[in-house]
Amino acid sequence: QVQLVESGGGLVQPGGSLRLSCVASRNIFTMGWYRQIPGKQRELVAGFTSGGSTMYADSVKGRFTISRDNAKNTVFLQMNSLKPEGTAVYYCYAFDRFLYWGQGTQVTVSS
Repeated sequence: QVQLVESGGGLVQPGGSLRLSCVASRNIFTMGWYRQIPGKQRELVAGFTSGGSTMYADSVKGRFTISRDNAKNTVFLQMNSLKPEGTAVYYCYAFDRFLYWGQGTQVTVSS
């Protein structure tokens, strides 16, 4: 079992930045972020693959950066140049034999 706790969401103006954090209750390698807009399917934003590389949705490439601190079992999502369409609940995920989800953190991009 893995517990995931996200933080860092909030309200930001278009063009602004936010940094999300996700702390896992134990070390787990494959982690990343999805987001969900009400009424739409959850979509992958960024993640670490089992091979150690990173992957990004086309819509966030060049603006978002995923990173990690293995000593703290923490994954970060640095979001720059945020757009209103980035408004969503952002969920941290982790995967070994099972898929785990955090509770989600709201990100609102609005002036």
